[in-house]
Amino acid sequence: MLKRFVPQKPVPPVKEEPRYPDTDGNNHPASREEAETPTIILNPNPKPMADHGGKDILSSDVEIKGSIKFQKELLIDGKVEGDINSDGTLTVGENAEIRGEIKTKSITVYGKVHGNITVAERCELKSKCVLQGDLKAARLTIEEGATFIGRSEVTSGAISAKATSARPEVVRPSEPIKAAFGARA
Repeated sequence: MLKRFVPQKPVPPVKEEPRYPDTDGNNHPASREEAETPTIILNPNPKPMADHGGKDILSSDVEIKGSIKFQKELLIDGKVEGDINSDGTLTVGENAEIRGEIKTKSITVYGKVHGNITVAERCELKSKCVLQGDLKAARLTIEEGATFIGRSEVTSGAISAKATSARPEVVRPSEPIKAAFGARA
């Protein structure tokens, strides 16, 4: 099957005009008058950066020497040499290396911590983490594969500055261990 060639009419050239009527060919003001200042519309409900609701993040290329204090949630994936204090939630990322004391409400550790951790509520040590230091927490979860070198103390609740030296009460079962596991005597 043969196709028929139909010649097209030539398209007339398009005349280029300046983008703005008061400019020359290079879009510069045509006269010596200054260009109009653009109108800036401000956000009618401005919020400070700290109120964004999400986690604050210190990425893996950040190195800090000094103490850190924060309010809500912080993810550290870089290097920190110094103490960390907060009433919030701390996440130690996989690339993180922290050298110093940590006192916070709750913590999840994926990276490396060289120092003592004191937590008012919950502490989670994830499978690839390394903790070299003592740990005090109301609840403690250690995943298989986590490295923990130090002493742990599971407390009965919120830790205050005065309660850090108190020893936990040891509860012993009244029946022999065999009976507790259903073993036959």
